[in-house]
Amino acid sequence: MLDTINKIVFIILEAAWWIIIIQAILSWLIAFNIINTYNDLVRNVMYALDRMTQPFYRPIRKFMPDMGALDLTPMVVLLLIIMLQQIIRPNLFAFLARTLT
Repeated sequence: MLDTINKIVFIILEAAWWIIIIQAILSWLIAFNIINTYNDLVRNVMYALDRMTQPFYRPIRKFMPDMGALDLTPMVVLLLIIMLQQIIRPNLFAFLARTLT
C-alpha cells in the first residue's frame, strides 16, 4: 500500500512540475508577443494554467520581494518540488515502512 501511495505522490509532483514549466513558457511567449491572448484557445489555456498554479504560488509570493516584471516564484516552486522528490519523499516513505512493519 505504501508503494502505491509513493507512486501517486510521485505522479502528482511530476504533473505539478510540467504544469509549472508549460505555464512559464506560455507566459514568456505571451510576454514577447509571439502568441497573443486574443486567441480564445491561448486565453483559455493560460487561464486554466493560472488557476492550477496559483495555489502553489500564493504562499510563496507573500515572502518573495517584488522584483517588478521578473517573477521568480515558479523557480522557487520548482526547487521545492525537486526537494520533495529527491529528499523528503524517499525518506518519509522509508520511515513509514519501518514504522508500520
